[in-house]
Amino acid sequence: MRPLPAPSPVAAPPAQRWSLAWPLSLAYLALVVYASLYPFTGWRSQGIRPWSFLWAPWPQYWTTFDVVSNLLGYMPLGWLITLAVARTGRGEGAWLAGMALPSMVSFSMEATQSYLLQRVPSQVDWMLNTAGGVLGATLALLMLRWRWFGPWTAFREAALVPRTHGGVLVLGLWPLALLYPTSVPYGLGQVWSRLEAALLRLTQDSILEGWVPQPGLTAPLSPLTEAVVVALCVWAPMLLAFALLRGRLHRLVFMLLSVPVVLGAEVLSASLTYGPGHAWAWFTPPVALGLTFAAAMTAFSLAIGHRAAAVLSLLAWSFALGVLNRAPEVPYFAQTLQIWEQGRFIHFHGLSQWLGWLWPYAAMGVGLRLTLRRPSPFYNRHP
Repeated sequence: MRPLPAPSPVAAPPAQRWSLAWPLSLAYLALVVYASLYPFTGWRSQGIRPWSFLWAPWPQYWTTFDVVSNLLGYMPLGWLITLAVARTGRGEGAWLAGMALPSMVSFSMEATQSYLLQRVPSQVDWMLNTAGGVLGATLALLMLRWRWFGPWTAFREAALVPRTHGGVLVLGLWPLALLYPTSVPYGLGQVWSRLEAALLRLTQDSILEGWVPQPGLTAPLSPLTEAVVVALCVWAPMLLAFALLRGRLHRLVFMLLSVPVVLGAEVLSASLTYGPGHAWAWFTPPVALGLTFAAAMTAFSLAIGHRAAAVLSLLAWSFALGVLNRAPEVPYFAQTLQIWEQGRFIHFHGLSQWLGWLWPYAAMGVGLRLTLRRPSPFYNRHP
């Protein structure tokens, strides 16, 4: 009887149809496209072929930041693509995919930049991006060979509800979304005023102009209402996490670890917006009361079932977003946003802005999916 062949060291993890590496790869790819083409204005044709940058003279001025950022910027993409392909069982082709796909993405971005007024395509950038993808793919290959992902796999199987990769990804973006300054601390998703203004501009001087609701005067939030909104905006993501975690102990650890993350994200946001001297200016009595409410409600929610946590998360977001989108925008805060947008964080602001606007609605989408999920031995039960 012939012995079975030894498994490939590259394909050490068991084959899976889906893993967290896939959504992370797509998310990072979107980030690369955004950073490469931002601010998406000034499109024009120069009458040259998009790939003419390959034969253009080499740039005369290089900086260390340009070299390092172009090299390291594509390393995570090569790393993630290699892991994603390896998790499907195609271990032998994972390394090749991790090298080739980032190079193709970089080439496409450089070619597209030839149509942007504020961008200059460069073969040096493409070569550095390709080298970064190769380094990332090689690092992932070595980590797979040395089986460094064993602890993560064990943690995922022990702590997370199966098939919740999208929820883990959305939850991981919460601290980044909190860096976008908001009129109410933790009050992400305040988009109605911008949608209203966009509708008014779109329907101006048309037969639909009268159908668009006109902005009216609304009273500012009272201190108690602000405290309730803060509490709900912190409690809702915690409930989403509880819908993803299996055991009560895992929930307790997550709750304790979230305290420095939640506070630190808001402190960093205030420091970037108003300066380091005003890092704690947001911590007002209503906010302190709201955080106290959120901590108490989170502690009482440790023992609820997964579906109940998802439903409560949807209800909390619905109420909080309803109140936030009816609240007026403070003029001083609007001026502060304009200053921040025009300052040195303009590229970072563009990304954090979209996260701050859309993250709660993505979290609600995950919560709705978990609410409608069929019962299983690991879901819809008390931890």
